[in-house]
Amino acid sequence: MHDTSVSLGDPASQQHRQSRIEHWDELARVRDPRKGLGGAYRRRLTKVYRFLVAPGLRVAEIGCAQGDLLAAVNPSVGIGIDFSSEMLSRAHERYPNLTFVQADAHDFTVDQTFDVIILSDLINDLWNVQTVFEQVRRYCHPRTRIMLNFYSRLWEFPLRVAERMGLAKPTLQQNWLDVNDVSNLLYLSGFEMMRHWAEVLWPAPTPIIEPFFNRFLVKLFPFRGMALTNFVVARPLPADLAGQTPPRVSVVVPARNEAGNIDSLIERVPEIGGGTEIIFVEGHSTDNTYAAIESAIARHPQRSCKLLKQTGKGKGDAVRCGFNVATGDILTILDADLTVPPEDLPTFCELLRSGKADFANGVRLVYPREENAMRTFNLVGNKFFGFAFSWMLGQRIKDTLCGTKTIWKKDYDLLAANRAYFGDFDPFGDFDLLFGAAKLSLKIVDVPIRYRQRTYGTTNIERWKHGLLLFRLVMFAARRMKFI
Repeated sequence: MHDTSVSLGDPASQQHRQSRIEHWDELARVRDPRKGLGGAYRRRLTKVYRFLVAPGLRVAEIGCAQGDLLAAVNPSVGIGIDFSSEMLSRAHERYPNLTFVQADAHDFTVDQTFDVIILSDLINDLWNVQTVFEQVRRYCHPRTRIMLNFYSRLWEFPLRVAERMGLAKPTLQQNWLDVNDVSNLLYLSGFEMMRHWAEVLWPAPTPIIEPFFNRFLVKLFPFRGMALTNFVVARPLPADLAGQTPPRVSVVVPARNEAGNIDSLIERVPEIGGGTEIIFVEGHSTDNTYAAIESAIARHPQRSCKLLKQTGKGKGDAVRCGFNVATGDILTILDADLTVPPEDLPTFCELLRSGKADFANGVRLVYPREENAMRTFNLVGNKFFGFAFSWMLGQRIKDTLCGTKTIWKKDYDLLAANRAYFGDFDPFGDFDLLFGAAKLSLKIVDVPIRYRQRTYGTTNIERWKHGLLLFRLVMFAARRMKFI
């Protein structure tokens, strides 16, 4: 760790700090950052951060200026830190419901941890970026997300021209860092970069052109390489969890016309962590699945089981029914067809317990599959949707439709509370969980499994009808996730 007192005691760093305090104090006195070219740019940043940060979280912003961005993300607890007394005077006046602390980003003290910490257009201006990241690390819990944006070096010359023309606020000497530089500095400070992307191709307030360039064109090659700012989302590196109480696991099993698989499923689902409950959700079967589940539960009194009769339709509805009554710390889905072996479930849960993942996603496309386990057109469709999702979500998703997915219950509860952003649009449940996890900036990790062919019954998937529906869902989600 850096010795902060030494770096701030360096005469050069003191001069750097003082010049910037005077610079930002003067800007606060003479101009409104929300107007002009800078105003359009800040409005776009605000829209992106409002998408990234769910309302009601504990949020800190380092380098908060007059507090506009912090207020815009609607935190339950909001603390802004800045060294400019003039900026903070404006912030106190504008947002009396928020807390503002006058301190240097390299050396500040607060009395709590945060769910989200924002550094917007800050690291270009810092004396020592690693020192600030290490300071920030002190106020993180294991699930904190660090969100930052910083100028692309490609724009160094255009910004200088804009400043001289009075179209942008003047800046002092900057750190022109690329994404690899920032990723390395985060790693040195105890963080892992989860994803990055480019924003703002056209910073001028121009009707039609501005929204088209900044919502759509900037997401596409080669235009994204010309963007003004880079966004990064990071999280603390996983900590040693030795000695912590093992989490309880709820296994939700949607079951429709699966009577022949139930006994085997109950016998094969392992006891995981602090204990396992199995929640069957029977979905309007035409065979005797419901009776088979009742009988199997009675024959296995040593297992903790629940049986629900689905009132809605579709696997997605069945999963939500099961998750709503689950009592475990970890929630996982297991299809009753047993094409994913129940013996693989501990691997999914251990990824969450260890902190290596927040969301574990089963992948059927790595190992060889049993003969007839997946038809050719299904395989092609799965590969297409995996590619589309990886591009949309900014995290690698090789297989979107594998039935086994695992998530912390507390994350699922937050996902469900914010489901209105996408709406109840997904009859399968896979897209709902993946979109929600990505929007919450959860770490999604693929888990390869050996996919088996059915030994009882037939698939409930209609490949052409459901394939078209899935394509429409991808188009809908692109507007809500990628082109915001």
